[in-house]
Amino acid sequence: MVVPQPEMEFLQPESWAEALAARAAYPEALPVAGGTDVMVELNFARRRPPALLDLGRVAGLADWGIEDGLLRLGAGVPYRRIVSELAGRVPGLAMAARTVGSAQIRNRGTVGGNLGSASPAGDALPPLLAAGALVELASVRGVRRVPVAGFCTGPKRSVLAPDELIAAVLLPPDGGPEQFAKVGTRNAMVIAVCSFALALRPASRTVGTGIGSAAPTPVRAPAAEELLAAELPWAARAALPEPLARRFGELVAAAASPIDDVRGTAAYRRHALGVLARRAVQRAWAEHRRGGGDG
Repeated sequence: MVVPQPEMEFLQPESWAEALAARAAYPEALPVAGGTDVMVELNFARRRPPALLDLGRVAGLADWGIEDGLLRLGAGVPYRRIVSELAGRVPGLAMAARTVGSAQIRNRGTVGGNLGSASPAGDALPPLLAAGALVELASVRGVRRVPVAGFCTGPKRSVLAPDELIAAVLLPPDGGPEQFAKVGTRNAMVIAVCSFALALRPASRTVGTGIGSAAPTPVRAPAAEELLAAELPWAARAALPEPLARRFGELVAAAASPIDDVRGTAAYRRHALGVLARRAVQRAWAEHRRGGGDG
């Protein structure tokens, strides 16, 4: 016997003002950007919202530019364009974008959608954490910006209010060498077992980190950041001491709180994060010594 499904309303605004008004009028509507996550949930009957709010026709949502010294990346900019147009400005995010799904998924999927899903395994979130990004949220009540570090509150949960939409992500451009790497059960089209992002900021002699798929939300490794910031030979650009790289990896692994699941054990995730972090700092520091990404 086939059980009839309830009707689903489809909202398709063409301006940002119309989108915010629709969001306020239908807070139960599920926003759709590229649809790469939403359609999976719908097809497998994991979710059945009463309405879909399609943002694909909203003018300006797929634009990017410089605003107040920050790179403003519209929530509708697809991964493909991050790779082709912004790799020199946000290299860590571009590295992560290259690992997302297939070419078709990268053509549709967006950073705004990745944030909206609030998955601990979201590939874009660790480099956004490492870069110190801000998330711009908008509603008919106004606009607010929150640090990406405080955006996710749990698995698939965020600070997004029922009447808010993600408008953009704001990042400091050309900050310094960045790296991103993840471990998966195969080389492509895979959810990360764990992932790690690193941003070196030579101008301020600070460090940013981001850990994915190894805690209820993407997290930073503050102790690891403080160690590198204090111990790196910034001015001399001397060789990276191996004990420093190894200790950095250990502190990154210690900052995670992974679980055992079908993709990997907690012990494996901790070990892999240590290796990814050690390699990331070696590669980023080698780039800095060559004079690349000095900000």
